[in-house]
Amino acid sequence: MSGVPMSGLPVTLSPELLLTVAAERLRAARPDLPAHWNLSTPHALLAAKEHILADAASGRTDRALAVAVVRDFRLTSWIRETCAFALSLPPERADVWRRSFTRTVYLAGRPDNLRERFAFTHIADDGSAAWAGPSPDETTNGLRRLLKTFSGRRPLTAWRPATVEIPRTDASATGRHDRRRPVHRDLYLATAHVTVSDALVQLGHLLAEAVIDGTVGAGDRLTVRSVPRLTGLATPYAALRVDTDRHRPSELQAYAGLTQEN
Repeated sequence: MSGVPMSGLPVTLSPELLLTVAAERLRAARPDLPAHWNLSTPHALLAAKEHILADAASGRTDRALAVAVVRDFRLTSWIRETCAFALSLPPERADVWRRSFTRTVYLAGRPDNLRERFAFTHIADDGSAAWAGPSPDETTNGLRRLLKTFSGRRPLTAWRPATVEIPRTDASATGRHDRRRPVHRDLYLATAHVTVSDALVQLGHLLAEAVIDGTVGAGDRLTVRSVPRLTGLATPYAALRVDTDRHRPSELQAYAGLTQEN
């Protein structure tokens, strides 16, 4: 539910803090939310998000969906290309996607075999993944009907820290990252009871929103680190990804976090 920026002070990720971060993410994406809306429990947060998405589906508000076609999952390459995709988006397009909670569908396919039939916004240099949209849902109906959901059921395993440099796109279209020097951050990802598909979803939201918010920009370096759980780290975070715990739906879990620059 959240990729919202934080204050950067070392914190312990208590259930109360996770709830606060998740609620702030909803309000950051949709500042038009009524102030009296109940966001005091994980169930209330989920209900609020479903209400917003249903409202968008009815045509009363803008709605945008991105489609990622994944040939194979290579963590560092996928992180780099996810950021490159988000960096390529013009501000108005990125903002609509942000208000739609950076909704993304992950499909299994070979981008090189599809690029002549479908319009992709960004294709990884190594052909491992490609992104279409974000755009109204009907724009990608043909692509979504053709391909199956990416199946990444295997557990995510630990890895040695690896550093990724975020590329500079031809456009750097958002214009939100050109005025600051590149920085280095740690990117922590929880692995306990997390599958590859979970990682795609949770990291996808965190990175896309971090790019749109300006937390991650072209030229930045991210050192990717695996930990069983983020709750054991008292780390100064710049942004956190908080979502419903799949194994305990009444609770929230911190899936990924970006530290302050170091």
